[in-house]
Amino acid sequence: MPATKGAPRPAVLLLAVLTLLIALPCRAVEDAAPAADGVAPAQAEARSPDIEQRFAVHGQATYGRQWTDAFHAPYAGSNSLSPSSSRATTDLTLFLGARLWRGAEIWITPEMDQGFGLDDTVGVAGFPSGLAYKVGAHDPYFRLQRAFIRQTINTGGAPEQVEGIATQLAGSHSPDRWVITLGKFSVTDVFDTNQYAHDPRADFLNWAVLDTGTFDYAADAWGYTVGIAVERYIDAWTFRAGVFDMSDVPNSKSLEPGFHEFQLIGEIERRYQLFGQTGRVLVTGFESRARMALLQDAIDLGMATGTTPDPTSVRQYRSRFGIGVSVEQPISSDLGAFLRAGKASGDVEAYEFTDIDRTITLGASLRATRFDRPADTLGLALVDNRISAVRQTYLDLGGLGILIGDGKLPHSGPERILETYYNVEALSWLHVAVDYQWVNNPAYNRDRGPVSIFGLRLHAQF
Repeated sequence: MPATKGAPRPAVLLLAVLTLLIALPCRAVEDAAPAADGVAPAQAEARSPDIEQRFAVHGQATYGRQWTDAFHAPYAGSNSLSPSSSRATTDLTLFLGARLWRGAEIWITPEMDQGFGLDDTVGVAGFPSGLAYKVGAHDPYFRLQRAFIRQTINTGGAPEQVEGIATQLAGSHSPDRWVITLGKFSVTDVFDTNQYAHDPRADFLNWAVLDTGTFDYAADAWGYTVGIAVERYIDAWTFRAGVFDMSDVPNSKSLEPGFHEFQLIGEIERRYQLFGQTGRVLVTGFESRARMALLQDAIDLGMATGTTPDPTSVRQYRSRFGIGVSVEQPISSDLGAFLRAGKASGDVEAYEFTDIDRTITLGASLRATRFDRPADTLGLALVDNRISAVRQTYLDLGGLGILIGDGKLPHSGPERILETYYNVEALSWLHVAVDYQWVNNPAYNRDRGPVSIFGLRLHAQF
């Protein structure tokens, strides 16, 4: 749930975080002794895929701030975006991993957060900051966002080297394999991934660019859940399936334990060759089983009682379905393009993510190699979000969604978003990005906007 509005105080925290990052070693923890051939451990690991990293420590700190311009806003509701506003977020995460036995890793990621999204993370269905959670706080607070075990079972093919990164130990696996992830993590750690648009600390910021906007994936208000995901890699195919706890009520801080309210997810991935590059197509479907309201039932009750439609009074145990398609296509070693499209049930209230019934996103990412800046990235994305007729009626009568609700919606239109960013490697461990988003018909409301949103991001990591 949104927190009380207020200005965060990130400066002292950010300075402390950056000092900590400089002081800590900028690589994963490894055995200090040299290998038998005299090569340093990291070099030996790069030569031999049979050497498995035993444990690792990674960390990151990110500060983000966004501003809105003085856009046209003749009226507003409790979930409206405000003109001429500004909010900031700061977060610090440690990624602690260890090898349990061959093929098995355990990871925990304690995190410290502070700050707020614009208007406490409401006002736009394609919300402009993936750095902002649905909760906020003036003072730093701690959460254990991930705590999971991953087991890889090799089933065939020559071993392939695996790079050691956050939530992945260096080692090897075979092309054909099973991967089982169990515990607390984010659904999008496994499903609907994309190398060009998936990490708000490194690439785009908008929710509907980072993930398929209709993917109402199981999560608490921070975006994490408890469950199990199983992946099967066979040649050019990958098949994924998972079951996850949902929130106890929509947009909640708390999960419903024991899979009493749950989500089933299935995904098929096909890899192929085009332009001499390996592309991917993913088809992702979900079914949510939880206490949810039909929007028409909320409308009917409100009209019968002369009140604003309220879904809490008409919730029953039912399903919501959705399907999405994602394409990721490198054009060259520096340039890549992507597409996301999705559709979800428009007659049921949105439960976990955001208020989008249909979406399509097109984008591209370019590394500045030609300018001798291979670590710098320029990105551009276009988004078209839409809602069903019954959701429009519900909002026009004063109903509230997860992120939107201007009190009325007499003139509805597609929410269209343009986002562009430039991410600069200032130092080997520090990236600085500027971001611009233009939102036409924010919250599907043609009476408000268009909105210009300016952003600044500082990201340090080791």
